[in-house]
Amino acid sequence: MPLDLSHLLSEQAKARKGSKLKSCVHYKNEPDFGFLAGGLPLPSYFAWDSVSAATRKPPFEGGLGANSTAENQLSFTVSHDSTALDVPLSSSLQYAVAIGPAPLREFLVEHTKLVHKIPYQEWELATTVGNTQSWDACVRTFCDPGDSILVEKYSFSSAMETATSQGIRLVPMDVDEHGILPEKLESKLSQMKAGGEKLPKVIYCIPTGQNPTGICLPGERRKRIYDIASKYDLVIVEDEPYYFLQLDPYVAPEARDPVAKSLTNAEFLESMVPSFLNFDADGRVVRLDSFSKVLAPGSRLGWITCQKSLMERFLRNFESTFQTPSGFSSSIIFGTLSRWGQQGYIEWLKALRTEYTWKRNLAIDFCRKYLPESVSTINAPIAGMFFVVSVDTSRHPEFATKYNSDPLAVEAAIFDTTIEKKAILVPGSWFEVREKDEQPSTTVFFRGTYAATEIDVLEKGIQRFGKAVREVFRIEKS
Repeated sequence: MPLDLSHLLSEQAKARKGSKLKSCVHYKNEPDFGFLAGGLPLPSYFAWDSVSAATRKPPFEGGLGANSTAENQLSFTVSHDSTALDVPLSSSLQYAVAIGPAPLREFLVEHTKLVHKIPYQEWELATTVGNTQSWDACVRTFCDPGDSILVEKYSFSSAMETATSQGIRLVPMDVDEHGILPEKLESKLSQMKAGGEKLPKVIYCIPTGQNPTGICLPGERRKRIYDIASKYDLVIVEDEPYYFLQLDPYVAPEARDPVAKSLTNAEFLESMVPSFLNFDADGRVVRLDSFSKVLAPGSRLGWITCQKSLMERFLRNFESTFQTPSGFSSSIIFGTLSRWGQQGYIEWLKALRTEYTWKRNLAIDFCRKYLPESVSTINAPIAGMFFVVSVDTSRHPEFATKYNSDPLAVEAAIFDTTIEKKAILVPGSWFEVREKDEQPSTTVFFRGTYAATEIDVLEKGIQRFGKAVREVFRIEKS
């Protein structure tokens, strides 16, 4: 049974009451009941009678880019009438309970049981409008102005802005090429406690395909970090939109197998790095999932998983903020998933892994071809959508004179020159969380993505970035 973590709730979460109006909704479907409580329009007044969608059928042979044919296409229509395969428009387009549509939730609960091994029974799952909103709810549920949270040294800038705009202080966790360093984390917490500082309540991390670094935190580190969180009574919020984009290791072209390795669905799931949920004996993990990176970002549909007593507080937040995700998204996504089935959805995720492994390989190939090795190094990510190019600014011939030994000035010069050449990678300093008075490292980095463009644009962009680095450093192409 999970622990009672109510002492970690924010004052806002403690003060927030459940919606009295939402408590009436369940009466609406009772037979012979005069429901006059809510301003729910009749479904016959909705502007849409049906919504149709076309997708592809599992097992997605030929890859995700294969041409659509009558044999591999799956078409369906969602109407007001209820079927076992749909969230009908009469309910999805109506005001509803904050936890989300029951058929979609049931699919996601089954999916969660298939993928993760949560060591307690009292957990709950609710749909959300994606991880940005879910993280905002986490901040409001656990943090008060003046509190602090632990975040990776480099982290998703929008998530950091969500916290700082609410008066939350960011405390960076040291990382290496494999992610958060557990021994450094424990040392930091020990020093804060010994110095009489108020400890953070929350660890926020993007463990898989970390944004911006592309790092994938190994399972053994996740277990050690969980144990530290348990020791110091912290909540872990794992933001996992890239979880299923865990890639095969990068291999140089000359050693690469031209045929992608084929895995069964069971082997694919077994290959996944375990979630923090798998270690969560205390019920102190809040996991954020999303369809944004695996189906479509504009669907704005995700889900949050945690112990039931914490979920009750999240639902109070949802009832008075976004209420429920878009009914169109719920109907179309569930209609797709219900027709694919659990195993068909895993087939889709496997196909995504194959596609992103291929694109990652090409991105790293292009980096090796076009970037100057004398001043830059490249990571080959094993998850997510991002690669990182690190640049040693101290090797610039005028680092001390022209740039006054300021790494960020060199970073800015590279960024501006890349823009002039009609390409863009994002400077690493945009993601950095620094301690007060901490000096920047002489090694800066730029985040690129292999997800956003076709291959010809990917190559062109990396080539232009390489030219910009050479120009700034005055390196002649060999």
